[in-house]
Amino acid sequence: MSNLFAIAYPDVATAQQVRDEAIGLQKQKLIDLEDVVVVERRPDGKIKLHQMTSTTGIGAASGALWGGVIGLLFFMPFLGAAIGGATGAAVGSATDVGVDDNFMKQVGQKLEPGSAAVFLLVRSATADKVVPALARYGGEILQTSLSAAQEEHLVYAIKAAQAPAAG
Repeated sequence: MSNLFAIAYPDVATAQQVRDEAIGLQKQKLIDLEDVVVVERRPDGKIKLHQMTSTTGIGAASGALWGGVIGLLFFMPFLGAAIGGATGAAVGSATDVGVDDNFMKQVGQKLEPGSAAVFLLVRSATADKVVPALARYGGEILQTSLSAAQEEHLVYAIKAAQAPAAG
C-alpha cells in the first residue's frame, strides 16, 4: 500500500527541486515512487499540475503501434497507425494514474498564490536516507495518509534532520 505526502513550498522552483531530488533518490533505489506531481498555484489563482508522466503521450504511442499492426492486416498501416494514435491519445488523456487530479487541485486551492506543493505517492522508502535528503528543502506538510502517530514521528524526524543545518 502506498502512502501519500503533500508538502508545500514557497515557490515552484523549490517544489521542482524536491521533485527532481525524489526522482534521483528513486534512481538510487532509496525510494519507490508511484507518482510525484508538482502542484502550482499561480499568482492569478489558477492551479497547474506538473505531472511526472504524460498518459496522453503513452496512449498515443501505444495506439499508433497497435493501429499500425492492425493496419498491416488490411494493407493500410499508415491509416491504421494514425487512427490508433488518435484513439490512444484520447484514451490516455482521460486516464488518471497515481494521485487523483481533482484532489490535488482542491489542496492546491489552499496554497498561497505563487506557491507550490509536491505530492509524493510512495510505495516504499529508506526513511533514514530519504527524510534528510528532502528535509533540507524545508516545506510544510499539508497532508499525509499516515496515522497521527506516524505523522508526528515524521515531523520529528524532519525537524531532527534540519537541526544540523540550522546550527
